[in-house]
Amino acid sequence: MNIDFEKTDGLVPVIIQDVQTLEVLMLGYMNQEAWTKTQQEGKVTFYSRSKSRLWTKGEESGNFLFVKETHIDCDRDTILIKASPVGPTCHTGSRSCFKTNFNQNFIFELEKIIGDRYDNPTADSYVNKLRNKGLNKIAQKVGEEGVETVIAALNETDVDFVNESSDLIFHLLVLLREKGKTLADIGMNLEGRHR
Repeated sequence: MNIDFEKTDGLVPVIIQDVQTLEVLMLGYMNQEAWTKTQQEGKVTFYSRSKSRLWTKGEESGNFLFVKETHIDCDRDTILIKASPVGPTCHTGSRSCFKTNFNQNFIFELEKIIGDRYDNPTADSYVNKLRNKGLNKIAQKVGEEGVETVIAALNETDVDFVNESSDLIFHLLVLLREKGKTLADIGMNLEGRHR
């Protein structure tokens, strides 16, 4: 699908979303030249309205946005780019240009962290220690945390329940990684069941 740059006087808005966490990171603008360069180089390039020139995000800071997916809206005048950010996206040093209380999709970030612990193991990493014990121990930990979550729900404080639920989800993420599955696999399965 072609982008209609003429409809908006040569510039279209571009929404940047973290491909892993789905968090909206920033909004910028592209002209045809910026769009072409972005597609060719795989790094997000905007048209800077204040500088009146092309600007590749990260050209000075090194905090590039590597393109993973692109989507054009139904009116062909807005672009959604799912990107893998290197470092913070905002010039203030924040992960996003939008000031939210917390990363609402941190669970996806945690999945990424666990994946990194698998790909780059260190001796002091809990994930690495658990992984070295094997699939049976990882699965057992999920079972233990599930039981502790039920006990906390029935007999303990809300703080205890949230803590045990967090332990359960963390260990489930490790088990998913051990089995070569992702939260996306679970999400697609649940979405399919919902239909």
